[in-house]
Amino acid sequence: MVRKAVLPAAGLGTRFLPVTKAVPKEMLPILDRPCIEYVVVEAIEAGITDIVLVTSRGKSAMEDYFDRSPALEATLEAAGKTALLAEVRRVARLATVVTVRQQEQRGLGHAVLAAASAVGDEPFAVLLGDDIIDAPTPAIGQLARVHAETGSAVVALQEVPRSETKRYGICAGEMEAPNRMRVRAMVEKPAPEDAPSNLSIVGRYILPAEIFDILRRTAPGAGGEIQLTDAIAVLAARGEVCGLLFEGRRFDTGNPLGLLEATLHEALRRPAYAEGARALLKRFA
Repeated sequence: MVRKAVLPAAGLGTRFLPVTKAVPKEMLPILDRPCIEYVVVEAIEAGITDIVLVTSRGKSAMEDYFDRSPALEATLEAAGKTALLAEVRRVARLATVVTVRQQEQRGLGHAVLAAASAVGDEPFAVLLGDDIIDAPTPAIGQLARVHAETGSAVVALQEVPRSETKRYGICAGEMEAPNRMRVRAMVEKPAPEDAPSNLSIVGRYILPAEIFDILRRTAPGAGGEIQLTDAIAVLAARGEVCGLLFEGRRFDTGNPLGLLEATLHEALRRPAYAEGARALLKRFA
């Protein structure tokens, strides 16, 4: 059982400036809830009980969001706003959330390594907050099942147009099931003619605790940062990584248009907002 999840959330969110000068990008809303809540809910619905947020200076709003707010609760209770009170309390009860600081941003691998003491010696999940996945079964739960079956590290895969492989990290290996690859190597942003496949890694991982020791030995890679894929590549070279073509729809909320797309999708799938959202879309068509 994978019990713990690491959510790296220390980045500056420069693609959303100037708003992210004061608001963590993870707290930007998809409809009426921050992006980070959708990722935490995915983890909880997959059976994960402990969430480790890797944060940095100026990110305390995330900690506050998942904490109790006695003054707010008392105000809502006194006003008889029971539905809002229940919603505020629901968020605080979602999971056990702890935070660790990444004091300097030196890449995704460095962020994951910052969580080592909180994770301990057990397999764990990594979920990137920029990737929101709407799926009938939580995407990270799909990966956890493959880990339980194989004992391997697992990365989420998504097909991309071969003409766009130069924008992604692409996996090389052989398919051992219709939706599962035995990953042997990862090639960063290959030209279409050089790409070993059209299967790209997206922001969901199940990793063994051994990855922390590998990260400690990993030299800075692309951009002078410690890359998580470089550490996973060590496991892949030993045949210890599976890639899963997960079931679900992914939204890249790391850019404004992706966030807008995710918001429209969420509005259309919720009965309380669907009719109004369709009317707005017709007005702007």
